[in-house]
Amino acid sequence: MRIREFQELIKRLYYEKDFKRGKEKTMLWLIEEIGELAEAVRKNDLDSIREEIADVFAWLVSLANLYGVDLENAVKEKYPGVCIKCGKIPCECDER
Repeated sequence: MRIREFQELIKRLYYEKDFKRGKEKTMLWLIEEIGELAEAVRKNDLDSIREEIADVFAWLVSLANLYGVDLENAVKEKYPGVCIKCGKIPCECDER
């Protein structure tokens, strides 16, 4: 499934609830899911990591829907297929 297809699915499934909840509370749900992902990473629990990554992505998509952001286009614009700083594959920038 492409990003756009997933975004449309999440919109069909949850947009009304997300809209009623609002942008700020939806953001808080996303942050909660990120916390659950952090806990799974801390425990090195691969099954939970997989599940929480999916949850984080779904809540991120919900937030994008509330703001009218097409994630597929946003990703293509921001990450054009090469490092956005050095322009190379793989990135040759200094470590962060």
